[in-house]
Amino acid sequence: MRLHVGCAMWTHARWQGRLLPAGLPPGERLRAYATWCDAVEGNTTFYATPSRSTVESWAAQTGPGFRFVVKLPKAITHERRLTGAEEDLHTFLEAMEPLGSRIHALWLQMPGSFSPADLGALAAFLHRLPRSHRYAVEVRHRAFFADERSQRLLERLLAGFDAEWVPFDTTVLFRSPPTSDAERDAWTKKPRVPRRTRALTAHPIVRYLGRDDEARTIDGWGPWAGTVADWLREGRSPTVFIHTPDNADAPALARRFHDDVCARVPELEPLPEPMPSEPLTLF
Repeated sequence: MRLHVGCAMWTHARWQGRLLPAGLPPGERLRAYATWCDAVEGNTTFYATPSRSTVESWAAQTGPGFRFVVKLPKAITHERRLTGAEEDLHTFLEAMEPLGSRIHALWLQMPGSFSPADLGALAAFLHRLPRSHRYAVEVRHRAFFADERSQRLLERLLAGFDAEWVPFDTTVLFRSPPTSDAERDAWTKKPRVPRRTRALTAHPIVRYLGRDDEARTIDGWGPWAGTVADWLREGRSPTVFIHTPDNADAPALARRFHDDVCARVPELEPLPEPMPSEPLTLF
């Protein structure tokens, strides 16, 4: 029984010297992060496909049980909108090969303009993908949440490819007005959609966005802790990513979420011990 938890990134200026050792070279930061969390969102690949040597470095810094949920480049999902993207897709899949089984899922985050009318393009794209990977799709168009028929159509399509629907739960963020610059920025950029808790596969993926106030973030994930515990009892293997607008304490919060689920499912396998943020001394 395994719950994987993680963050939106593996390096952040505000983690250095607090959660992770200060002064780590870029090629060591993922290794340190992997002692705190055992999963990460691969958001950087949205902007450009990395070199194979870069991906080899990611593999070298993580153990075989670490999970990457890697986002497909925006050239595929946003610019070409899943059509005529064969060359970009081939380049991307080839670059990701060094991660091997560490790739938990390849993640298609679709733009807000991607509507139920575009499901044909999604079906055709999923049909062309190699079956050697698991896939997950995130949609933001409100019709998929407000219209029951559109919701059923998307669920049926994804289930046919054993692909997961990734919820991005922003309900806690939008529950009350923002109180920090980071929260105000998030209000202008994050999708306002209802919370969705239905898993389609044995490997559900959740993205949860809280607040910069730690207590409000923890209080807000209560329903998710219960849902994830239920999934584990059903034999599912969930992955949960904890976000806050500033992400200043995201790794510690991800571990706290894991602890909250452990309180409900005591037989859950523990996380590794985090790397100390300061060198150990004899005295």
